[in-house]
Amino acid sequence: MSTRHPFGTTPNGEVVERVTLQRAGVTAKVMTWGASLQDFRVEGIGHALVLGAPDFPPYLDEMRYFGAIVGPVANRIAKGRAPLGDRTLELERNENGITTLHGGDDGIGQANWRILSHSEVSVTLMITQVDGVGGLPGPITLKARYSLEEDGALLLEIEATAEQTTYCNPAHHSYWKLDTSPALHGTELQVMAESYLPLDDENIPLGAPAPVIGTGFDYRSAAPVLRPEADGLDHNFCLAGQGDMPLAAAVQTDKARLEVATNEPGLQVYDGAGLNTGRGHHPHPYGANAGLALEPQHWPDAPNHPEYPSILLEPGQTYRQTSRFKISKI
Repeated sequence: MSTRHPFGTTPNGEVVERVTLQRAGVTAKVMTWGASLQDFRVEGIGHALVLGAPDFPPYLDEMRYFGAIVGPVANRIAKGRAPLGDRTLELERNENGITTLHGGDDGIGQANWRILSHSEVSVTLMITQVDGVGGLPGPITLKARYSLEEDGALLLEIEATAEQTTYCNPAHHSYWKLDTSPALHGTELQVMAESYLPLDDENIPLGAPAPVIGTGFDYRSAAPVLRPEADGLDHNFCLAGQGDMPLAAAVQTDKARLEVATNEPGLQVYDGAGLNTGRGHHPHPYGANAGLALEPQHWPDAPNHPEYPSILLEPGQTYRQTSRFKISKI
């Protein structure tokens, strides 16, 4: 039986396809729009574990970025400007007319990828973004492979190459939801980070990392996601793990536990405070704090901070990102 089916139609008439992966009691559905994790379920847990919708239209509007791979440069670029060699890139300022967010309105998270191959347990997708989209040099070609491992963990491998010097920092943007409550009040978070990046009023990093100890951003031990002293989460945590793909974060309710491992130096954690959609996979609308985004990536606004891990991608180089998402029933 085929695991690949039409799922919708883009505004310009392209067919959006969806591939269903199954293994070890886990079902993952990946669609070509944004190379998105459209649905994710674990046997014995009676609801979707990511926010999303059972049909395609919401992904063009109120569920923009839900489950998508965003970029090629995820997160924010201050004032939409990025130095590159002897010039300054003028990028699309698609957030409040001030900052660049997730590669602009026509970035890879809002484009239709194509399927290179698929099986019952994996799918590989590819997209080439042409030169100049959102102001970014190109062409840049990205491949993403989702696969289910023997224990049911979801492995995401992203590669990118470019034909001229450019920037590359894609990120997976699922909103995880481990129970059926309207918000995250019963959810605890642990992040393996000793420091984070404080932000200005435009959500741009102020500069050097700051220690989490003594702040509302100290999640070295499990703590409620929503707590007054944090005053909202939409921050990069500077990961401290060692090895090829160390554990970056763990999320837990009384029903399930999610563990995220990655080879990336940063994890953007967003508590979904700005969510406001109709009903999707779950029986209630997605309002403020309905889901938690955990986005492995390099640090935001890196081109404007030479001291940050570089996101420069040169011709002949291959960018590689690997992340693993494992949900266990409690």
